[in-house]
Amino acid sequence: MSNKPATEPIDLTAIDRESKYKIFSPTGDKVISVILTVFALFQLYASISNKVPLQILRYTHLGFAISLAFLLYPATKHADRHKLPWYDCLFALLFVCVVGYFIVNYKPLQFRAGAYTMVDTIMAGLGIALVLLACWRVVGPPIVIIASCFFLYGMVGKYMGGFLRHRGFALKRIITHLFITTEGVIGNPLGVCSTYIFLFILFGAFLEKTKIGQFFIDLANSLAGWAAGGPAKVAVLSSALQGTVSGSSVSNTVSTGTFTIPLMKSLGYEPEFAGAVEAAASTGGQIMPPVMGSAAFLISDACGIPYRQLILVAIIPASLYFIGIWISVHLEAKRLGLKGTPREQLPRLLPLLRAKGHLILPLACIIYFMLSGLTITRSALYGCLICLIVPYLRKNTRVPFFQIFKALPQAGKSVISVATACSTAGIIIGMVTLTGLGQRIGAGIFNLVGNNVFLALVCAMFTSLILGMGVSTTSNYLITSTIAAPILIRAGIPMLAAHMFCFYFGIVADITPPVALAAYAGSAIAGGNAFKTGVNATKLAIAAFLIPYMFAMNPKMIMIGGTFLEALPMVVTAIIGLIGIGAGFIGYLNGPVKPLLRCVSIVGGLALVVPGTKTDIIGIILIAIVMVLTQVSTAIDGKRHREPETAG
Repeated sequence: MSNKPATEPIDLTAIDRESKYKIFSPTGDKVISVILTVFALFQLYASISNKVPLQILRYTHLGFAISLAFLLYPATKHADRHKLPWYDCLFALLFVCVVGYFIVNYKPLQFRAGAYTMVDTIMAGLGIALVLLACWRVVGPPIVIIASCFFLYGMVGKYMGGFLRHRGFALKRIITHLFITTEGVIGNPLGVCSTYIFLFILFGAFLEKTKIGQFFIDLANSLAGWAAGGPAKVAVLSSALQGTVSGSSVSNTVSTGTFTIPLMKSLGYEPEFAGAVEAAASTGGQIMPPVMGSAAFLISDACGIPYRQLILVAIIPASLYFIGIWISVHLEAKRLGLKGTPREQLPRLLPLLRAKGHLILPLACIIYFMLSGLTITRSALYGCLICLIVPYLRKNTRVPFFQIFKALPQAGKSVISVATACSTAGIIIGMVTLTGLGQRIGAGIFNLVGNNVFLALVCAMFTSLILGMGVSTTSNYLITSTIAAPILIRAGIPMLAAHMFCFYFGIVADITPPVALAAYAGSAIAGGNAFKTGVNATKLAIAAFLIPYMFAMNPKMIMIGGTFLEALPMVVTAIIGLIGIGAGFIGYLNGPVKPLLRCVSIVGGLALVVPGTKTDIIGIILIAIVMVLTQVSTAIDGKRHREPETAG
């Protein structure tokens, strides 16, 4: 176990590639900030005016993101971050020339579609190579290797056997299809990134710079800090609140974990458990409405549903996720006999709301805007505007205006990783559509699993977990929704439920060993073992492994083909089931649970999670038996301890 104090600064770059920026001189830093600010201002202009043509918007967005990736990210993990090599400047300049060529010629290119010139092909090939190189730096090798394999498949597929065989395509056809048409690099994923995702990243940056994010943390402390295992519950609650505006498991873990993890350790939690609580809670932030992770906007686009509908669908599974973690944290605190933080050391709720309650307005307004039918773009723009106004309503919450202005370059920097992932995933999606691979893989797996929906779900789960190792959620979702979602849809699962299934397991990959980035971040702060932290986080987030199966096999749970009243009984039985599963894993319910009863409790919990009246009855009976026997055992043990004292 590491002895590093929890108060030491955490080197996030050792955990998360997406935060490993170069370090510039004051002058260089100003130049980069100006470029990032121009990037953000262009995006705002495009969103407000709605006058920028689709291809120009996407090429410009990509041009900024990829060029900045070369300027901001070192070439290798061990490269000197204090230097800007000449070849990085060359790569950035080359990509500016590439997108400039396509922006200037976007109309002539439309007229000569299918008859592209040699210059068109060379520029497109150079663009693809630079996108892959930039993505390797920012997101990491896995998605680049996968994209490259799909690229090669387009050429060698005619030599393959079985369902993978296709007629094959010339290199020129592949390159131009991927970079010039809207079916590849500048396809829908990048389109969503250049509109919705950027605006909500900017909204999150405004919340941070105006200190509204800190208000969420104070609110969580006042609500739950005093309870048994208070800091752990604060971690769950604050991460849920922070998650409404943050799409990164790692950054959420670090931002809230720097104060919750040391507090948990001070109360007696093991470092591996303290880090796991924060990692599991922070990872769940990406599924918490109203502003979920970046991939949520891609789901809305892929399924062709309004984002407000997705918010309503996500409420129940997200709530169950955090309830499951809360139950495990509470039972662990009871097992260890941990108490909360003294009330006098915590902010008081009513004075906090009187002094800073107005800071919740941006989040409340953006929820109202989206649910009232306003477009995603307008909702985000109005939310950003309200963020600029709200802190100045009270003197005690005002911040210097120049500090708020820093949100622009911060948003520009934050969107780079998403844009590189989306553009690289566009290569995968483009090759799938060109070769028909999605249908081929789907047919192959469907022939393997037959009509067994459960086996199809298991295949999709492992695909998401494996492809999600060390890959951003956005990248993972784009890959798995292209490959696995069609399999689930063909097996009879509704489209939205299928995409949500892939989305959830893409997120869970952040806490699933062996590569669990959020768990690594939590262990770095806690000074614990990274692998054990990942195992504990997986146990705590067991709900995340069960809930997708629940709504996939019974879509009425997320109000697909049903109402909230129809979903309510399923939610209640699921909560009871999560209590049983949590008791089994933690070893405590209304007292210490013996090993055999722990197994019975888990079986009972799983029975309640599976939809059906019979399984619900069995689950309730089993958990009731565990509660009664545990109560009796605890009473007997207590009597044995009292008897020697009486005799003495």
